[in-house]
Amino acid sequence: MFVSAASAWEIAIKRSLGKLDAPNDFEAMLEAYRFTSLDIRTQHALAAERLPNHHRNPFDRILNAQALSENLTIVTHDAAFDAYDVRTLPAFD
Repeated sequence: MFVSAASAWEIAIKRSLGKLDAPNDFEAMLEAYRFTSLDIRTQHALAAERLPNHHRNPFDRILNAQALSENLTIVTHDAAFDAYDVRTLPAFD
């Protein structure tokens, strides 16, 4: 299982704004659950540019680009991902 640096970035931003109650030890949790961090690479950024403009959320766009570039499935409950040609798996609340 991979966790994108974009997800960590979005969590950090939302936590700092008080919009998300998330643990402070995100990296330790990734390690404890044996998740692998997925860095944002140049190829991901360039792939995001080529995506159709279904919506403007930069985090979702880079996640889509990473999933397509790395042949990964996105775990989400966000229907916005359905507009892209990326595999998804429903997330549990």
